[in-house]
Amino acid sequence: MGVTILLWASAFVGIRSVGSDIGPGPLTLGRLAVGSFVLGLFLVARRPAWPAREHWPRLVAIGLLWFGVYNVALNTAEQRVDAGTAAMLVNVAPLIVAALAGVVLGEGFPRPLVLGGLVAFAGVVLIGTATSTSTEADVWGVVLCLVAAVTYSVSVILQKPLLGALPGLQVTWIACTVGTVVCLPFAPQLVADVSDAAPASLWGLLYLGVFPTAIGFSTWAYTLARTSAGRTGATTYLVPPVAVLLGWLLLDEAPPALALAGGALCLVGVAVTRRGAGRRPHPRPEPVVGPDVALAADVPPVVDAPAR
Repeated sequence: MGVTILLWASAFVGIRSVGSDIGPGPLTLGRLAVGSFVLGLFLVARRPAWPAREHWPRLVAIGLLWFGVYNVALNTAEQRVDAGTAAMLVNVAPLIVAALAGVVLGEGFPRPLVLGGLVAFAGVVLIGTATSTSTEADVWGVVLCLVAAVTYSVSVILQKPLLGALPGLQVTWIACTVGTVVCLPFAPQLVADVSDAAPASLWGLLYLGVFPTAIGFSTWAYTLARTSAGRTGATTYLVPPVAVLLGWLLLDEAPPALALAGGALCLVGVAVTRRGAGRRPHPRPEPVVGPDVALAADVPPVVDAPAR
């Protein structure tokens, strides 16, 4: 999950750099095409069995919603609202994931998860407030941010059951490939944008496809398969503070003190959500049965059996 957080945070920096040369739709198509190609190479080496027919509706839905709609909506929204506002709106998603996981997946509502999620979201609000550059938000930009949050949340709930039956790498590749096909109408614009883009933007596009997409979504699937959807989603509240730090290191954007305070609050909130995550109940010791004790209520004692 640490790899996922670092790579997804770096994606915000990469999108800001590449977005000046490549539009939202073409950027999504290029990123997904590169990611699908890289994941396909790993999948060919492993040669897993083809998914059963009942898995395909979920796989297609994840590819359409998360890899397609989510990315296009978020990339477009970030051109209509500032990064701080987008962060505040999109990061409603982990709270939606926790709510859906509690109801749909039967994970319930553990107190540390609910309390920690709210604390971490408050940290994101502080970061968004500190980094917002406009006093008025574009209505359609807000709507697109919320669309991105909802599609992300629903996709996580759809993905979780699949990871119990299929390899995470296979789920990620199929969904990424479906997203690529959905975004093919942006192909002519992608060709035009790439032909005029600076070399740095082309390298940035490749980076986004290989690392935040291919590797980041694969490590996400690995983690989601081994822990609850609610806790995994809440951990992504570490992405905004890490993105702020990366912007500071790579783009020389010194964060305001309020943003640093928000990052600290995100750390505290995620730490609270993890309380009790790795605990397992200790098995009850098996009672020692002697020669004069019955092994079960309906089994007579064996008097001449040796004591265990």
